[in-house]
This record gives sequence, structure tokens and C-alpha cells, in this order.
Amino acid sequence: MSAPRLVWYGDDFTGATDTLATLAGFGLRALLFLDVPSPERLAAAGPLDAIGVAGAARAMGPDEMATELAPVGAFFARSGARVLHYKCCSTFDSAPHVGSIGAALRALRPHAPNPLVSILGGQPSLGRYCVFGNLFARSGADGPAHRIDRHPTMARHPVTPMGEADLARHLAAQGLERMGRIEYPAYAAGVEALGRGLNAAAAGHPDGMLLDVSCPHDLAIIGPALWAAAEGAPLLAVGASSVAQALAAAWGAQAVGATPLGPAAGPVFVLAGSLSPVTRRQVEAARNYEKVCVDAGSLVGSDAYRDRVLAQVAALLGAGRNVLAVSAPQEGGTQSVTLEPTAVAASSARFVADLIARAPVRRLGVAGGDTSSQAVKALRPWALQHIATMPPGVAVCRARFDEPTLDGLELMLKGGQMGAETLFDDFVSG
Repeated sequence: MSAPRLVWYGDDFTGATDTLATLAGFGLRALLFLDVPSPERLAAAGPLDAIGVAGAARAMGPDEMATELAPVGAFFARSGARVLHYKCCSTFDSAPHVGSIGAALRALRPHAPNPLVSILGGQPSLGRYCVFGNLFARSGADGPAHRIDRHPTMARHPVTPMGEADLARHLAAQGLERMGRIEYPAYAAGVEALGRGLNAAAAGHPDGMLLDVSCPHDLAIIGPALWAAAEGAPLLAVGASSVAQALAAAWGAQAVGATPLGPAAGPVFVLAGSLSPVTRRQVEAARNYEKVCVDAGSLVGSDAYRDRVLAQVAALLGAGRNVLAVSAPQEGGTQSVTLEPTAVAASSARFVADLIARAPVRRLGVAGGDTSSQAVKALRPWALQHIATMPPGVAVCRARFDEPTLDGLELMLKGGQMGAETLFDDFVSG
């Protein structure tokens, strides 16, 4: 079997599926596994241009990340791929103690012999821009762009608030102190000049080279330069799905027409675990669901409450109704109590898995990066195939299970900032 060109690891499931959708959008053969695939799984999948591994490193401490990423690096080394892409969130929200991009690079670096480590700092298709090393992000699909440390959501993220817009400073706090930078005006000199500059600078900046990304044209210059370097020796690249976009440009891949999502064949269940303003507006706009409020604190702390809500939602789905479960405080609930976000995500994930086991759901949506990652782990498919994209940045996948009754479950994983206001209704109607 021929070697893939790219192996990518997504630090959460929403990001991993966005890269899957990006590659599929260029007509490339890609499959996203839920763990490092066995030789038998790879043989069954057939030839692939890119192989993904979906993980949850964004919610892990450095030691746990090292354990998580060691087999990914080893798999990359034996795969024959030229690029290992550590797919982080396009907003780079991370911290020394959780989701550390520095810790990820330290774990993966030994498996990529190229002295160049590239860090792409933006994804214009999602309204993320890196200019002179500073990151900016739009709020919602059409909102204004904010410097990331002044972003109305990301500056107040409950786990990894972004207090620094200068990505070199942000990553230096995670141990990447010996970084260099390429600013976007340099791209005017062309691909070959950029390649020479990257190669010359790599030895003196072993922690990585941060590349501005201000517009799609920047990616058309960056991609061929990175691929030329990767053909010399396999390299490690860090960033959002803009890494895949840049490489697709280098490979001459052309965007293919989007595959439309058809109407749901049965009742749809969506769990809105994210509390971002974008998700709140999507919940308010949804008209094709029975909305059920779920108190996160009670879900974590009360088995009786959890069983009661499970029964309520399962009954509605059994009657053919679409259900949108929304994280919201209940009278007498405990959501006002400070809760550990990972405990909330894990409890929500168990709720989803138990519900799917008892209700006739063939189309499932989960909003919230950490909750999405935990939910897919609880469901335990062995891989995801891209079937449609609901822009901006929301992929719908077919989940592959060994269990025939679950195989083919249509799954939408949505980060808090992603999607149009009508997303949840569009998920029902196609």
C-alpha cells in the first residue's frame, strides 16, 4: 500500500473533523480514526492520501499529553508520510498546564527528523488572521475581527482564556522560547525565497518558525515551500486546518463541489454543551426541536436527575420528535456551583452515549469542543468519514462502528464559535 502524504492529530474532535472536511473538500482520500489504526484497519480502509487520529489533548496536562502523543508520533514515523500535522484550535487557546502546544511539540518532535517546525498562525476561511505574529479572530460567522486577547469569548474561555495576542509570547510561556517568525510581506518574494528563508532560519530556531497567515494567497505560497522541505525530510507542522489547505495547494488539488446534506431520515438529537454567544444564538433560532433544559451540575452530581432527563429525552425521540438539549440552570439545580469543566464534559458525554443506546437516533449533533471529544470517545466508533460540510467550519461525518445498529450514525461536532445562526435547523432539514 502506498504511503499517505499526511498524518494529522486533532487535539479535539471538532478540530479533527474540520481537517477531515478540508481534505475531502479537495477530493483527497482521508479517514479519521479514533485511535492509532491497526494494520488491519488500514488495510480495510484502502489507499489514503491522509490519515487522521482524533484525540483530546486540548483538555490534558503535559504528562498525559506525552502519553497520548507517543504512539501517534511512532505511527507517523512508520507510515512513510512526509508531514505530521498537530492540529490545534484556530484560536490557539492553550496554556502551560492544559492543552499545551509546547508539550505537544516536545512529544512529537523526536519523530520528525526535519529541523524545520512550522507553526501556521491563521485560517482566513474561518475568520482567523495572524499579522506580524499577532492573532485576530472574528466573533461568529460575520462578526468583527478582534485581537484574540480582546475577543469577547476567547479572552474569557473557561479553561484556557487567551490573555496574549502575540503568538510567540503565548507559546514561549509553554516552553517554546526559541522561535523565529516569518511576516506576511516576505511572501511577495515567492515560494523559493520563502523556502530558503525557512531552511536558513530553522537551525537557529529549533522550537519552530511562526508564519503569518493573513489571506488565502499566503497559503498558496506557504504550502509549496513546506512541501519542498518535507520532501527532504519528514517535518512537523502545527496549526489549524490552514495547514491542510496550504498542502493541498502544493499538491495541485482542486476544490470539489460540496456534497449537500439531505434531510434527516428520523429524529435528530443535539446536545448544546457550549455556552458561547454563537451557540446561544443558534439555540434561540432553532424551531424544529423540542428544547429540553439540562442542569450541568445536576447531571454531574445526581443519578436520579440524569435518569429522569434520559427517560424524558428518549420518550420524545421515540415519538419521532427532534430534541435539542441545552445546558441551562434548573430551579433548585446546581449549575450555579463552580464545576470542573472536564467533569461536565465527561458527564454530558456519558449522557449522549446512554441515550444513543436506547433511542432511535441516526443523526446526532454535539456543540462544544471538549464535550464533542468526550462524547465521541464514549460512543467508541473506530473511524469517521466526511459526508458534508455546513459552513463555516462545521463538518458532518459518518461514524463507523463494528456494531451494525450504530454503523453509519451521522455525526455533527461543532465548536462553540462555529456555524451559522440557522445551523441546528439546517441539520434537520439538510
